[in-house]
Amino acid sequence: MNDKVKLDVLGLTSGQTQSGSYTLIMGEKGSNVKLPIVIGSYEAQTIAFEIEGLKPSRPMTHDLFKSFAEAFKITLQEVLISDLQEGIFFAQLIFDMDGSQIIIDARTSDAISLALRFKCDIYIRKNILDAAGIILDDEIEDAPERPGDEPPQAKAVTIKDNFNHLSLSELEELLNEALSEEDYDKAARLRDEITKRNHES
Repeated sequence: MNDKVKLDVLGLTSGQTQSGSYTLIMGEKGSNVKLPIVIGSYEAQTIAFEIEGLKPSRPMTHDLFKSFAEAFKITLQEVLISDLQEGIFFAQLIFDMDGSQIIIDARTSDAISLALRFKCDIYIRKNILDAAGIILDDEIEDAPERPGDEPPQAKAVTIKDNFNHLSLSELEELLNEALSEEDYDKAARLRDEITKRNHES
């Protein structure tokens, strides 16, 4: 299908505007368009473990799901980020079971964590990437950070996401500033607010 774009997991950054949050950076190979997705610390940990090839002492929930699926000869063929509503991404798990295709709705963070374990492709609908993607000049080269047991340290002053008083042009200016400062967590939240405003207009 021409309306799908294949994405790769590029890295994880610790949240700077909300304690306990991480930003998952996705991107199309050879493109400077990146897709930041804000996820929780547990979800970030499950993704980071798999990226780094580390095995926890006991199976995590996504590992258990994979073992269960394999026991019943169910294969995850691909993950599709299928929708974006008010800044929230929606995903679908596309399975094969005895030659039949089964589609299950899932949280995007869970879907990506499973895709990494099943080593299947991750896709996004092109119109969603066009709406939510952020253009970055520099490629992300650092290895993904593995969230540890300790939550990320919050700044002395926590910035709350209250963008109601800002105009679209002001939001876009803040987005550019966040990108230049490599604050991908804040950029993702600004991007989501801009997308929400555009849908409402």
